[in-house]
This record gives sequence, C-alpha cells and structure tokens, in this order.
Amino acid sequence: MHRTSTTFGNSHIVIEAGTPQPDATAIVERKGLGHPDTLADHLAERLSRAYSQYTVQHFGAVLHHNFDKLALLGGASEVRYGGGKMTSPVRVLVNGRAAPMCGGETIPVTEIVEAEVKAFFAERLPEVADHLDIAFNITSNSSPGAVLTGDDVPDRTRWFNPRSIDDLRERRVRLSNDTSLGTGWAPENPFETFVRDLVDHFSGESDFTRTHAWCGSDVKLMGYWDGQHADIVLCVPQKSRHVASRVEYIRNAETVLAECHRLAGIWLPGADADFRLNARDVPEKDELYLAYTGSSIESGDEGVVGRGNRVNGLITPLRPMNLEGASGKNPVYHVGKLYNIAALRLARRLHEATGEHAEVHLVSTTGQRLDQPWRVLIRLAAQEVEIDKVQALVTEALDEFPALTDELVQDGIVLS
Repeated sequence: MHRTSTTFGNSHIVIEAGTPQPDATAIVERKGLGHPDTLADHLAERLSRAYSQYTVQHFGAVLHHNFDKLALLGGASEVRYGGGKMTSPVRVLVNGRAAPMCGGETIPVTEIVEAEVKAFFAERLPEVADHLDIAFNITSNSSPGAVLTGDDVPDRTRWFNPRSIDDLRERRVRLSNDTSLGTGWAPENPFETFVRDLVDHFSGESDFTRTHAWCGSDVKLMGYWDGQHADIVLCVPQKSRHVASRVEYIRNAETVLAECHRLAGIWLPGADADFRLNARDVPEKDELYLAYTGSSIESGDEGVVGRGNRVNGLITPLRPMNLEGASGKNPVYHVGKLYNIAALRLARRLHEATGEHAEVHLVSTTGQRLDQPWRVLIRLAAQEVEIDKVQALVTEALDEFPALTDELVQDGIVLS
C-alpha cells in the first residue's frame, strides 16, 4: 500500500492505493418499507422536504429546521383470520426544530407536518391512516453559542427566527453544522444487491405484491454470505384480512419461500441459498407473523430515525459504516446527511474510474466550510492510481453541495 497526502484549502486529503480488497464474507441486513425504523426514516425525510419546499416557494430559501429525532410509538391491534382492526393509535412524535416565521410572516409548521404525516400513512400503511396520534415537539430554540453581552441580539438567535433570508449565514458561506462524518464504498457484491432487491420485492410495489394482497410490508432480512453459499433469515408478514385460516397462512408462506428460491437462482446463479422464513412462528399455537396492517407498528413496536438502513439502503457490519441518522436533517448544511450521500457517490465514481474497490470517508469540523472537510480519506484497492484524477473527482464531489441540496428538496433522494 502507498499513501499520498495533500491539502486543499482547509482540507487534508489522504489517498491510499493498494489497500486490501474486501473479504468475500458478508453479513447484510435490510429493513423493508413497512418496518417501523424505515417508516420513521422516510417520514422524517418527507417532513424535511415538505418544509423546505414551502420555505423556498414563499421566501426563496430553505429555512432552518431538523426533523431527524422523529419517533413512532406502536399502537395496538386485534388480529383474526379473515379480519382484524386497530384498537389503539400509532403515536407519531414529531421532535425537532423549525423556523416558525420569516420577516414577520408565519409559517404553518404544524399544518404542514400534520398533512404530510397523514398523507404518508395513507400511502404506506392505509389501515393506520385513521388511527394516528400526532404529538408536536417542534421548537425554534437557538443552538448553543448565543452569548448575551448587552442589549444586542446575537446573530445566532436569528437562525430559527430570521428577519429575512439575509439572516441565514449559509446564504454567504455554507459551514458544517457539526463535527461528524460521511462514509461510502463501492461496489456492492452480488449478495448485497440481492438482499436489497429481495426485500424490496416483498415490501414494495412488485408483480408479487400486486398479485398477492396478503403480503405485508414489514419485511426484514438478515443474511450471511461466504462467496458461494447464502444463509438467510427472512421475515415476511401476512395481512390478516386476506388470510382465512392457518392452512392458508402456511400455503402463503410456502409461496414466499418458492419465490425466494426462484429469485436466488436468477440473481445468485450457481450459488447455494438456504432460507428460514418467519422463524418465530409456532403454527400449532397460531403464533404467526399475521398482522392487520402488515407491519409490527400496529402492535407495540417502535420506529426511530437512524436505527435502520444506512444511506445505501443496507446494514453491513463488515463494511465501513457510521451511525448518523441522515433522514430529516437540514439539506443545506447538515453533514450527517450531505457527507454520507457525497461519500457514497464519490466512492461509486472512484470505482468506475479504477475498476476496483473504493472507500471514502469525509470528516467535518463544525464551523468549517462545508466544501472543505477537515479530513478526506480515500482508500482504493487499485495498485496504480492517477492521483490528479482522484483529486479532481474529490473536488468535483465537494463542489456539488448546492446542487445536492436542490436535488434533495425538489426531487427527493431515497436515503434508506
């Protein structure tokens, strides 16, 4: 391995070439679209995008906010073969901060949030949409550092109560909001891609879910791969009103397993694959993964932002990861969101450029320019690397933050 170091502005860039290729062994987890943690992530990001779109439309800028501490507290349900009902609502704890006005014009924060929460559940879990208890804990409190030294109002206190968008410091220069990091790597191995695709096949829109109305969306997969053999534990719920009996539930489960083996034969050709489905089932006692809504959020389970899939959609403990909850963070300067997206995209470009494994770590210092991370670590498996080309790709990625913000606000990026 050989290492090259350089500086660019306030950034210290280290490029390591000839690093070891990742081992074939992989442990991979993915939580599906109806899993409570995924629901929390996706809802938090939806709230950030809706608030951002409103303030851009009305004031010409994304105002300060963060919804990345959102949590869902599970309700209660009654499950019967061929039926069921919600008996207690799902509680949505909207924790965070948002500027409530700009230049004297009030922003209808709670109205925006409430409308988005209801629309989200109507799309994702319609059985829950009429059984929600939304609790608001949204403040506009100042961040630490607003020291009073007289009658003057510190600039920092205006960040969440701006007189106009000119009070937003990031209009002049974008600075990192925190000391944190973003991590990315590429390429995925075939098993990692298989895990994502299989979970999405059962939890999202697919030919299978369109033709099997009983398939619920709270799917979860944990898989082990040694390069030739896949050992997979998979949970796929069934919606109770579409399952008339225990016999029908078991027959549906056999259909899921058959589909797993069919897809493994296509997506992992030549590999052996073993599947365990709904391992906690005890059919003779009617203890089954049967749910009225198709999600455990109906029965006491909780969902919290940042506990689920990483920005690349997977949980991969044998790969580099960090613990940032990207969803719901401000898309203008929150490094826990922006650096993770940028690191993943940069890693993919470096893989394309070198043909080998690439790993990227972007480390910020709070208050330092967003486009000049404190540390940039590039690790490349390729032995021969064009340093100038790598540095150019790094610079290109860091120059994209304004455009990345626009992409997050206007189009949305699936973060988990």
